[in-house]
Amino acid sequence: MGPGFYSFPKDSRPLSTWLQDMQGHHLMNYRTTPGLPAAADIVIIVDGNDSSETLRRDMARRKIVVLEAREFCSGATGRNAGHCKPDQWRGFQEQALKILQNEQETWSSVVDYVRSNNVDCELWVGDTLDVPVTWESADDAKEIFERYKTAGGNFDHIKVTNDPVKARQVSRINGAKACYAWPASTVHPLKLAAHVMSENLKKGVNLQTRTTVTQVVESNKQLGKWTVKTARGDIECAQVVHATNAYSPALEPSLRGLIKPTPHMCSSRAPPVSFIGSKALQNSYGILLPGGESITINPRIPTHGPVLFWGSNPGQAEFYR
Repeated sequence: MGPGFYSFPKDSRPLSTWLQDMQGHHLMNYRTTPGLPAAADIVIIVDGNDSSETLRRDMARRKIVVLEAREFCSGATGRNAGHCKPDQWRGFQEQALKILQNEQETWSSVVDYVRSNNVDCELWVGDTLDVPVTWESADDAKEIFERYKTAGGNFDHIKVTNDPVKARQVSRINGAKACYAWPASTVHPLKLAAHVMSENLKKGVNLQTRTTVTQVVESNKQLGKWTVKTARGDIECAQVVHATNAYSPALEPSLRGLIKPTPHMCSSRAPPVSFIGSKALQNSYGILLPGGESITINPRIPTHGPVLFWGSNPGQAEFYR
């Protein structure tokens, strides 16, 4: 896989846990109109939850079209482990601190939105635990955390356990070398996205699923406009929002080599008897591995499982080299 690798979304992939849960939902293959509108103020090209959140902030425009290549919210949002977890310490220097602050504000905003709108999306709020399980990853975590503090990062709400015995007791993770705990959430991301999109549709948004965008070019009809090309027809618009995650380089060549599609694994497993009922996991997790790799764990606490495991293929970095 070279540095200029890019691709378009493909239908030949298994359904994630979230997508399986939502297969009967009316939005999955939804089209507001049978055909594509010829023109719009804004076209949002999406492959996940980004469109729903973008629309919440941009509803002043009247003609908005959302194009989804596959079924609704079938990209990264529909395939992750359901964490809404603001990173708290794995960054440094001024711009990184601003990014971490933005993550904190985003998390607070999501939780407030879900609660104030009574969104049924399995929201859980509690401590998430980052747990290094090798001495290398523990040393890396400690160094980065110290750099974060030195740079002026807020760490008052982060509970740090550096004693391995106590870390294993707190985290219940065999081999834990340390533990970093702070407030975060888990959600059913597809249920949240469906709620937001349903509200947007009531306000006049046009959603078109299974409409792959193949090209975005300057319009030859109107100066300053764009033509969004699809197999179902073209749309003329004043603004294009690329919310396509890893697929962005397929439509914007300047991003090739900067954004690289990276496969991750997500598995759903029923917990053993020793981790159900009163013994069930009460936290979400980030298991820190050497080389910056990690595996996240979402116990789906509001529904008592199954437990989701999501993260990097341990041999992925070496494979790319």
